[in-house]
Amino acid sequence: MNTQTLEQMKHLRFYGMHRAFNETLQAGSEQYTNDQLIAHLIQSEWDDRYNRKIERLTKAAKFRYKAIIENINYDLGRNIDKNQIQRFASCDFIKNEDNILITGSTGVGKSYIASAIGYQACTLGYRVMYFNTNKLFTKMKTAKADGSYLREINRLEKQDLLILDDFGLKTLDSVNRHIFMEIIEDRHGKHSTIIASQLPTEAWHQIIGEQTIADAILDRLVYSAHRINLKGESMRKKLKKNH
Repeated sequence: MNTQTLEQMKHLRFYGMHRAFNETLQAGSEQYTNDQLIAHLIQSEWDDRYNRKIERLTKAAKFRYKAIIENINYDLGRNIDKNQIQRFASCDFIKNEDNILITGSTGVGKSYIASAIGYQACTLGYRVMYFNTNKLFTKMKTAKADGSYLREINRLEKQDLLILDDFGLKTLDSVNRHIFMEIIEDRHGKHSTIIASQLPTEAWHQIIGEQTIADAILDRLVYSAHRINLKGESMRKKLKKNH
C-alpha cells in the first residue's frame, strides 16, 4: 500500500510530500501521530512548491549577480541607509507601485543592490525581470523588426518589478527614446521599476533627449521615486586590494 501511495504522490506531482513520506517510512512512522504525519506531509509539500516557485521566478528574472539583501555592505563611506534597504526588503514599494533610482560611480555596487532587492521580491512571489538597458533596447529593436514587439512590450508591462541596469551609458536615439517612453508609460501607476545609473538623475534629461519626451518620462519616473545615491570607492577595486 505504501508503494502505491508513493507512486500516486509522484503521479500527482506531490514531490515534497513524496519525499517526506518516503523519509518517514525509512525512519519509522511511529515517531508521528496521525495528525502530526498529515501536518508534516502538507508542510513538506508547501515548502517544496514555495522553493520551486522561487527558483522559477529567479531563473526567469535573469539577474546579473546572485545577490541577497543580507550581504549588502553598509560601510559608512557608501552612503547607504540600512533602514531604507530593510524597508525595500519588505517590498511594500512594489505594493505601492513606487520606483527606486540607484545612482553612483562605476563599481560602487548599484547592480548588486538592485539585484538583491529583485531577488528579495522573487522570494516574496513577485515577477521580476532584470536587464542591462542597452541590451534591452537592442532586443526591442529586433522585436520591432521581426514582429514580436507587441508581445515583448506586454511581457515587460506585466512584471511586478522591472530592473533596468546601466542606464545612460549611451544617449538614446529616436527609436530607443520612444521604446523607453512606452515602457515607462505602460508601467506608470501599475508596477515598480528600479533604474541603476552612473549618472545623477539631473543628467538623465540630456541622455533621453527631445525635451517633450524627456519631460514626460522623468515626470512619471523620477520625481516621486525613492533614491539611493551611492558613494565611495569601487567595490571591485576593494576586492582586488583585499586579495
